[in-house]
Amino acid sequence: MDKMWDSNIYIKSELKEVVKLMKKNAKCKDKFIEKSIIELIESGGKMLRPAFVIISSKWGESNEGKVRALASVVEMLHMATLVHDDIIDDAKVRRGTETIQSKYGKDYAVYIGDYLFCACFRLLASEGSLQSIKIDSKAMSRICLGEIEQLNSKFSENLSVKNYLSRISGKTAELFSLSMYIGAAESNCSEKLCREFWNIGHNIGMAFQIIDDILDYTGTDESIKKSAMNDIKQGIFTLPFIIAFRNDKKKIEPYMKKETFDDKDVYEIIKLVRENKGVEKAKELALKYTNKAFKRINKLPDNEYKDVLIEVIKGLLMRNY
Repeated sequence: MDKMWDSNIYIKSELKEVVKLMKKNAKCKDKFIEKSIIELIESGGKMLRPAFVIISSKWGESNEGKVRALASVVEMLHMATLVHDDIIDDAKVRRGTETIQSKYGKDYAVYIGDYLFCACFRLLASEGSLQSIKIDSKAMSRICLGEIEQLNSKFSENLSVKNYLSRISGKTAELFSLSMYIGAAESNCSEKLCREFWNIGHNIGMAFQIIDDILDYTGTDESIKKSAMNDIKQGIFTLPFIIAFRNDKKKIEPYMKKETFDDKDVYEIIKLVRENKGVEKAKELALKYTNKAFKRINKLPDNEYKDVLIEVIKGLLMRNY
């Protein structure tokens, strides 16, 4: 369990129950797939999305069993998208450990991701309402479309901040929104309050992804627990690059015409992005989304979990990067 939850015994204990439930639902006739999923569960993610389900449920009539099930669903959905993401990106490292596709091959990784999707719907069918199944299905569609947008944009010279924001809204922010919304909705919160949680999740997710993309230009494999600069090597141009390109097309455009980048190219791209305020301006936009999230959180009805949510977001988004 990530140490970020050490300060809140209740959330940490609930997340441990979520992990147990995910392991229970990882059971499979094929013991190799079961073992691989359990290894993935134990690899130690932050468990942000299930935590947000738990936290948002505290504004309503929380049913712990149902909330744990829904928290498990959003984390397994997240894990499935990561497994498939790593196949497409040919990523070697995830959460500080070797990826499923690198360790066992792409074929097995596809089936493992697929089985996780099946486990999601099995849990939803047993514990979720018809409304939550509809909402989850729509969210999954948007997440997939966000991933497809990213795939179609590889090595594309048609760069814009608007397109980037649209892409990460589906690829990342959608699942944060879903996590916040579904915890409140399944705890019988008003539709108005549920929509407020959806918007909070959206702003958190947007800031989170922008920060993650900034780390590609400022972090290392060890510090960010995944393959640094993997996006740029895959021809995925994120916000810092897009901003820098807009500020100095002449120097950066030659790299747009390449289909692969060697280490020297990557070094030069990092240098150009930093020189042209790509990182600086991206940080400013991440802060805008962060401030929007805090503004909405501050308007929530007061309860003890409001302070918990504020502290979690501060630790997640208000950090040096």
